[in-house]
Amino acid sequence: MSKVYFIKNESLNDDQLGSDALKLLKTVVAASGHTFEKEVPLKVHFGEKGNTTFLSAKCYDPTIQYLKEMGVSPSYIETNVLYRGSRTTTDKHLETAKAHGFSQIPIIIADGDLGTEYVEVEIPGEYIKKCKIGKGYGRFNQFIVMSHFKGHIQAGFGGALKQLAMGFAARGGKLEQHAGIAPVVSAKKCVSCGLCIEKCDFDAIEMINTAVIDPDKCVGCAGCIAVCPEGAIRNSWSGSNFLEKLSEYALGAAKDKDIIYISFISNVTEECDCTGIHMKPIADNIGVLASKDPVALDTACLDLLQQRSRKKLFENGRVSLKHAEKIGLGTMAYELVALD
Repeated sequence: MSKVYFIKNESLNDDQLGSDALKLLKTVVAASGHTFEKEVPLKVHFGEKGNTTFLSAKCYDPTIQYLKEMGVSPSYIETNVLYRGSRTTTDKHLETAKAHGFSQIPIIIADGDLGTEYVEVEIPGEYIKKCKIGKGYGRFNQFIVMSHFKGHIQAGFGGALKQLAMGFAARGGKLEQHAGIAPVVSAKKCVSCGLCIEKCDFDAIEMINTAVIDPDKCVGCAGCIAVCPEGAIRNSWSGSNFLEKLSEYALGAAKDKDIIYISFISNVTEECDCTGIHMKPIADNIGVLASKDPVALDTACLDLLQQRSRKKLFENGRVSLKHAEKIGLGTMAYELVALD
């Protein structure tokens, strides 16, 4: 059974949320005997352009200041997204992050300009054997994963597991979780410019009037999606076992890493912060939680949300939790320790 620490906070006061997160961080550090290395990135989500309910950068200020006082050099760390949006390439991603207030510390985009730089991490998964993790993550042994707990159209909910699985994965890893097959080309949109062919290092694309992708040669790096100026190359979302693959990628991201997890149950929306529109919250604010176990933390967040709302919100996300427990990432059994 894993301990999950909890501070009730029903407000949306960024300063108070940040203070609560720091108190929880210190509690986990003391309880686990955790010692920080010289560099510790914060894994966060900057929010898609147009989104208004992502966690404010101010929520991280107390943690950042604490780390600096401890002689630790903090940074933000993220990877580029799979779909076409304001965080598809590093330049756009950094522009969005800074526009949303994330300018206190350096920002690392771990999978390179186009999301194609990765290292392979071997895991004993049922569906995934090698995870494509953003290359920049390999520089560090420790992370603080800070998550906004909210809904997600495919994963059920977005929390610590999703921050690991999608947030640590390079673009090809994201594609592998969603589909596990090659992207597809829209013949109507393709202008035969050849940029995708130049980008592909595996000779998986040829021009037959329009670009054609050979699924047998494609390794799923998704670099062609990033460089296509017409948006003619898109993901296929028809893959199976997404929820289990997400858990397995979370296992790959956490492998051999020393991580503290902090989650905020506030501004809970039906869809995730990747959705670039204003969304109304669908549940009351609950508070901030922390643990060294991402499975226990997500389980506790989901349980508290369902108990408070008296609804089975995001219930399909339990598939990921059960699979994560099965493959040894953590346990769904937890002791909730409430702090004043």
